[in-house]
Amino acid sequence: MHAPVLVLRDSLKRESGTKVHHANIQAAKAVADIIRTTLGPRSMLKMLLDASGGIVVTNDGNAILRELDLAHPAAKSMIELSRTQDEEVGDGTTSVIVLGGEMLHVAEAFIEKSYHPTVICRAYSKALEDAIAVLDKIAVSIDVNDRLAMLGLVKSCIGTKFTSQFGDLIADLAIDATSTVGVDLGQGLREVDIKKYIKVEKVPGSQLEDSKVLKGVMFNKDVVAPGKMKRKIPNPRIILLDCPVEYKKGENQTNAELVREEDWEVLLKMEEEYIENMCVQILKFKPDLVITEKGLSDLACHYLSKAGVSAIRRLRKTDNNRIAKACGATIVNRPDELQESDVGTGAGLFEVKKIGDEFFAFIVDCKDPKACTVLLRGASKDLLNEVERNLQDAMSVARNILKNPKLLPGGGATELTVSAALKQKSSSIEGIEKWPYEAAAIAFEAIPRTLAQNCGVNVIRTMTALQGKHANGENAWIGIDGNTGEITDMKERKIWDAYNVKAQTFKTAIESACMLLRIDDIVSGIKKKQAPGAQGPSKPKIETEADADSEQILPD
Repeated sequence: MHAPVLVLRDSLKRESGTKVHHANIQAAKAVADIIRTTLGPRSMLKMLLDASGGIVVTNDGNAILRELDLAHPAAKSMIELSRTQDEEVGDGTTSVIVLGGEMLHVAEAFIEKSYHPTVICRAYSKALEDAIAVLDKIAVSIDVNDRLAMLGLVKSCIGTKFTSQFGDLIADLAIDATSTVGVDLGQGLREVDIKKYIKVEKVPGSQLEDSKVLKGVMFNKDVVAPGKMKRKIPNPRIILLDCPVEYKKGENQTNAELVREEDWEVLLKMEEEYIENMCVQILKFKPDLVITEKGLSDLACHYLSKAGVSAIRRLRKTDNNRIAKACGATIVNRPDELQESDVGTGAGLFEVKKIGDEFFAFIVDCKDPKACTVLLRGASKDLLNEVERNLQDAMSVARNILKNPKLLPGGGATELTVSAALKQKSSSIEGIEKWPYEAAAIAFEAIPRTLAQNCGVNVIRTMTALQGKHANGENAWIGIDGNTGEITDMKERKIWDAYNVKAQTFKTAIESACMLLRIDDIVSGIKKKQAPGAQGPSKPKIETEADADSEQILPD
């Protein structure tokens, strides 16, 4: 008697699952559509209003998505993708969203035909494995010491950015900076820490062409006593401290009882002797420049300036670390532990210069700096911010190549090759997984299609021509030139992509699509505030189709 009821309940549950999938896919597509127009060199810029009323003008996928405040949980999950991509490889933030959105879009048809999400995910995982195998097959190795090849690669990766109009400038800065801080770990491994050891200083004024990578570091500080201390020292001996050069303050409650007037004198004398003793220990090593992260008392300043030593106080820890890497010094905790080996002698010049209204200290012409500062000049703050964002991407690309020197064709050629290879292979796959596998192959074409759309060419004609060229698995290097929309050989146009970036894009996009497909319910875990006198805790609320549809996906 109960069987029909069970069947009905089961089909209802399946239907509600389908509706949630539908809502999730719509949310993911909405995010992909927001970002789609920013892919490629002919992309549009977005103007964003941030919470404090400021304006950001950019076409960097990650920068745009960071500012979006979307209500739907699936949309939030898509935004996380670009963050992951940015953290991991620093480039391809737009591609990963477009590809992830497309993977979900092609899955929608199967969900409606009552395919189980696990089947679709299995097919997608198989497609990902085969796609990575295709990448390995068509990848080309590159010599990281060949400056021209490196320049071409970094330029093509940031050719889609706003700063591509300034020629080689940004690519040059990025390669100089990353090759400066690269450290060989042996066994062919290189460590390039661009977050810790490359600082970008933005100084408005002058023109962008005046930007440069310093062979050393600069920071926004002046010497403690400008009149008494030297502001220019060639070949300085540098001592770095992270302790205060002043009298220790008492703990939270310190009492000193002074009975006679002379006791006060004694107390002051003790203070002076303590500071003098510290300065003597520092001056033993004949430094020209003393830099501390903490305070430096007037008395210490007097002793140091008397000895002809310049001093800088209250420097950021990160800046101190960079100076240590640049001039070969060691940061010391206590002056009495100083040794000759702790003194930095690698710098060629210490100088304080005034730029605009502010003073900047430069420690430059270092012998073998393992840290550097990129000085960016430009007309306005907004321009400088966008240049910095593009420079970060360029440095990430240079770092990826130094770590894994392999190249793939750009301009959608890689995606088309992968798509053609997967389509061929799909005929040999047996069972129900064949169709989602084929759909994943078609989804890869979203990247070249979007590039064609953003160029303003006839999309259908261009895509048909490209598919024809790639149909038999040959012409792996034929793609679309993002500037003109022509179908050309990527090798000739020098349009490349880094292997790391492409592989990470594919992995992140497909794995996240699988994750969103596996969701069959959205449960609100937020406790509603109860009215006074209401009974008991409220039950968790399960969203229905109506809720998901009325959910606001896009911001106002």
